[in-house]
Amino acid sequence: MRSDSIKKGIEKAPHRSLLKATGLTDSEIEKPFIAVVNSWNEIVPGHIHLDKLAEAVKAGIRSAGGVPFEFNTIGICDGLAMGHKGMKYSLPSREAIEDTIELMVQAHQFDAMVLIPTCDKIVPGHLMAAGRLDIPTIVVTGGPMLPGFSGDQCRDLVSVFEGIGEYKRGKITEQEFLMLEDLSCGGSGSCAGLFTANTMACVTEALGLSLPGCATAHAVDAKKIRIAKESGERIVQMFYENLTPSKIVSADAIENSIKVDMAIGGSTNTTLHLPAIAHEFGLELPLDVFDELSKTTPHLVSLRPGGDDLMLDFDRAGGVQAIIMQLEPILSMDVMTATGNTLKKNLDSFVLANPEVNKRVISTLEEPVHREGGIAILKGTLAPEGAVVKQSAVNEKMLVHTGPAKVYDSEEEAMKGIMDGDVKEKDVVVIRYEGPKGGPGMREMLSPTSAIAGLGLIDSVALITDGRFSGGTRGPCIGHVCPEALTGGPIALVRDGDEIEINIPERILNLNIDKDELELRKESLKHPLKEEVKGYLARYQKFAGSASRGGVID
Repeated sequence: MRSDSIKKGIEKAPHRSLLKATGLTDSEIEKPFIAVVNSWNEIVPGHIHLDKLAEAVKAGIRSAGGVPFEFNTIGICDGLAMGHKGMKYSLPSREAIEDTIELMVQAHQFDAMVLIPTCDKIVPGHLMAAGRLDIPTIVVTGGPMLPGFSGDQCRDLVSVFEGIGEYKRGKITEQEFLMLEDLSCGGSGSCAGLFTANTMACVTEALGLSLPGCATAHAVDAKKIRIAKESGERIVQMFYENLTPSKIVSADAIENSIKVDMAIGGSTNTTLHLPAIAHEFGLELPLDVFDELSKTTPHLVSLRPGGDDLMLDFDRAGGVQAIIMQLEPILSMDVMTATGNTLKKNLDSFVLANPEVNKRVISTLEEPVHREGGIAILKGTLAPEGAVVKQSAVNEKMLVHTGPAKVYDSEEEAMKGIMDGDVKEKDVVVIRYEGPKGGPGMREMLSPTSAIAGLGLIDSVALITDGRFSGGTRGPCIGHVCPEALTGGPIALVRDGDEIEINIPERILNLNIDKDELELRKESLKHPLKEEVKGYLARYQKFAGSASRGGVID
């Protein structure tokens, strides 16, 4: 046991004395020490219930003969951080979470760990730590929030963001707007649609790092508590089997997870997080792989924000395992999972218990929602290294679009211009200097995209940024434009009125300006003055890599 280094031998009597100060008995000291890594806090709805899940995990660990030790990581709510400088800290927190887990686990020499994350950057941070540490690990994601309900419709957080524009143009009354605010978010859990948090939970299950059914089991469902207990029991067996993450997360497993992501139409943020996770497992995951797999993996479910169904519908239809059932012919089914069985054996157990899945919610390979997967990678003169769009959430008439640029050098400038009515039909809104270095922190743009949607322009206006878009974004919103503006990418050279060409089926994103003119602009380019950043952001700005490679710290 790794933990023997802090508890075995006469020289470790001081260590045992400290352990006994925590209440441990001699018999407990002989057992495996299991870290219970919890991102519980009192401000993030996705995390407020994780203390209960941790108790269930610890009960499972004890019943299986292990000794649990719980500690916390930080967790930022992207919704609360949205639309102001707080969002600059969201993506950078991913590496901080990974680092704190490494520090605690290595300093105390835990034998194995159970990870309990929920929201957008927290799940990737935990998964990156699993790759870096490579001790037996299982993940219990916290589960989706139940949908809210108002105006005779199911609602979620995006309903409120889009309600701002709807209220401004008189589509809804002040009372209806207040009802959206009061009733859209139904309690604990990650927001109710297939946004980044729930996408990453599905990716985690598809990777084989959480038990079948975990991703879509809702935060308030007793099923989630049972999965937490079973995960606590399972981690002790994984310790004795020496089943480490590197034996689960292979190149094939990562490809499986991308195919599942494409089939569910997940968040564009997976193109940031999966390369970063792969990096910690010693694997390379070029951006082009997402596009290659998207072209051969059909989109099978139409979930919010691109469709009308919610995570609750998806869970009742069978969740990730039901998607794996449909994708079986194109997946690597012999990969190992945290259950100790292959993906194929897990699926056989699921099919035995669920011979039929809800075909209204989950389509088949033969009759998919879309023939291609949810994400497309665009390239061209505006994005030589690539850009990302959730094509499954784009209206067909906007898949090909050419229009004049409306350029803003920050999210705040863009938001003001949109709400002041400066953006018109056919415009291509360009929001730049929001990349990993330029932001710094690569902010999400849910506020501008939701405002555009609320104003009724989402099917006539495109948005392009070197920042990110929320998993809750819908419409022709193209993010991760690389190289970013601050590093001299072509997006820094765009001027109001320039013609921008978007062709998602052909994977094209071009700035249609004469080359000589662009060279002249490059020679005279001056980056806008921005407020100097300090502390953690300054460190992140210095070392953050390109979004095309996951934005990892170099």
